[in-house]
Amino acid sequence: MTDQTGQGGGRGEPVLKLRGISKHFGAVSALTDIALEVHAGEVVALVGDNGAGKSTLVKILAGVHQPSAGTISFQGREVSLADPGAALSLGIATVFQDLALCENLDVVANIFLGREVGRYALDEVAMEIKAWTLLKELSARIPSLRETVASLSGGQRQTVAIARSLLLEPKLILLDEPTAALGVAQTAEVLDLIERVRERGLAVIMISHNMEDVRAVADRIVVLRLGRNNGVFHSDASNHELVSAITGASENAVSRRQQRRRGQDGGAQETHP
Repeated sequence: MTDQTGQGGGRGEPVLKLRGISKHFGAVSALTDIALEVHAGEVVALVGDNGAGKSTLVKILAGVHQPSAGTISFQGREVSLADPGAALSLGIATVFQDLALCENLDVVANIFLGREVGRYALDEVAMEIKAWTLLKELSARIPSLRETVASLSGGQRQTVAIARSLLLEPKLILLDEPTAALGVAQTAEVLDLIERVRERGLAVIMISHNMEDVRAVADRIVVLRLGRNNGVFHSDASNHELVSAITGASENAVSRRQQRRRGQDGGAQETHP
């Protein structure tokens, strides 16, 4: 486990640096004094129970909410994320859980939605080439660029949404529950996709409730509890450590199960020296 600030340590200037970020909604404090750093080519998983403040923090980084206090530094300078357009222009792309894809449009149209190529008429060829290049770089499993989104699997839809987020060449991508409600094969597809994004040198923040998915791709795991930092872990942290940090309880079903297993292992060693 590292310190409570979420620092990568020894990796140069972080792409994103948060200090003292707080957010109040009237009398309700959603976030209190949050510190976080994310470096290029690093995946940081943001975990916590419902109501821990994960979504609020992501919406602040996406420019949806404004912090009540604290500073945000991006690529070495302090910035203000006044709205989603400001976040995008700086190089922060967000893929929300609902993906915001148009079911009746094909893959190319969804990737370029709102950013179509062509001054007077759509340049379908240029858009198709760019879309194919992006998907190929991500090793995406999309059967055809002209498939409608409605015909795609959950993993393929995530792929389209992430490819769309890469169009403006961001430096940081925020992924909100990218593997939620996906099957085993589709989850593996999306986790591979996150690896490809990391290999492009981007910083990634991923919200997830699935600890197996988190361990598979995260370099560091940042725990929020009741709107505060509650620990930073490496991906080899035990379930007991993570659950304790998330719930604030040192005694729970996970720890009891691990204690039973240790007892059984010890008993087996005594019986069979």
